[in-house]
Amino acid sequence: MFQTFSRRLLLAVLLLCSLSGFAAAQNWPERPVRVLVGFAAGGNIDILARMTAQRLTDALGQQFVVENRVGGNGALAAEAVARATPDGYTLLWAGTGSISIFPALTKTPFDPLKDFAPVSVIGQSPQVLIVNDKVPAKTVQEFVAHVKAQREPLSYGGGGGPGSVSNLLMALFLKRAGLEMTNVSYRGTAPAMTDVIAGHIPTMFIPLSEAMPQARSGKIRMLAVSSGTRSRQAPDVPTVAESGYPGYNASSWTGLLAPVGTPKTIIDKMAAEFARSVKDPKFVEQLDTHGVEPLGLSPDEFGKFLADDIALWAEAVKIAGVSLQPR
Repeated sequence: MFQTFSRRLLLAVLLLCSLSGFAAAQNWPERPVRVLVGFAAGGNIDILARMTAQRLTDALGQQFVVENRVGGNGALAAEAVARATPDGYTLLWAGTGSISIFPALTKTPFDPLKDFAPVSVIGQSPQVLIVNDKVPAKTVQEFVAHVKAQREPLSYGGGGGPGSVSNLLMALFLKRAGLEMTNVSYRGTAPAMTDVIAGHIPTMFIPLSEAMPQARSGKIRMLAVSSGTRSRQAPDVPTVAESGYPGYNASSWTGLLAPVGTPKTIIDKMAAEFARSVKDPKFVEQLDTHGVEPLGLSPDEFGKFLADDIALWAEAVKIAGVSLQPR
């Protein structure tokens, strides 16, 4: 009889806890929410985080406070969120570098697929394959033929170093096109772009938003964008996939992750606002200003997107032959 009573009491307690947790998720957010960003204030990722946090603040009635937790190429912020209580009050504003690329370069204190619950991607930023205006090629096919015709390997700019998005995009492209070129590393895309314009190096991948002003002036030519679909901002520029390399699809994305175990109700509330945001012309105009193509993926879509993206960049890292010392 005592055992029966104990079991009933335990079931009652479990039910009460379950109902309490359900009510908390339904009423979320009841206090300010922290959104950790792994990079310094003022950069593109930080700006996009603050734009989206304001949307969530306005829509959900509580402050979404951006907190810059800088260090380890975004790993410090990611680790803090991975270990946080999954109650919706500590979130990660994440991107390609910290989640898809960095774990392929070195051991990290978090697993990008197992430790996080995907919320949504606000958008992606394609890069574009550019050439100096003196290079005769006007298409990707002509560029490949031009490179193959040279007696010595041509150079390309690696803006940001061996593990940068620019460098890895080129490594993927060269592998698929069967080309050999020499990487010239730069500290960022700006000095590399300067050398492309000057003709010191003939080509590189660079964010579309940075290439367009120079393309309009005629100083460079844009051959193809790295994304799977053409950019809204440069619809006349074909994709690399369209240009003879099907399946080539790589861009920098920015979005929101929560600790694994965060209630679905909370995840869905935020994802719904992302979906509304990318349909708001004023918000989309803000994204355009920062070279971002709106996405607004659902949590399930983001999960598949993330798995594919991690596999893609792992392949790129392997092809490029780059790695960092283990932590």
